[in-house]
Amino acid sequence: MPKMYPMKKMLVLTGGGDCPGLNAVIRGLTKAAHQRGDWEVWGSLEAFNGMLNDPVELLELSPERVAGIHVKG
Repeated sequence: MPKMYPMKKMLVLTGGGDCPGLNAVIRGLTKAAHQRGDWEVWGSLEAFNGMLNDPVELLELSPERVAGIHVKG
């Protein structure tokens, strides 16, 4: 029987502001993590504010959710 490991979790948290290429990085991280199959990827809404709000404002990222963001500004 294969050994079962718990799902790993990753939080993508940016510092806010403009950063060329950041959407492509978020998309790439999400796609790579889901291809491995043992990762959940979460994004924080409004940069650090999403983690500081009560309740925290997180969004689960999936390949479908990040599709096409690399070409958006």
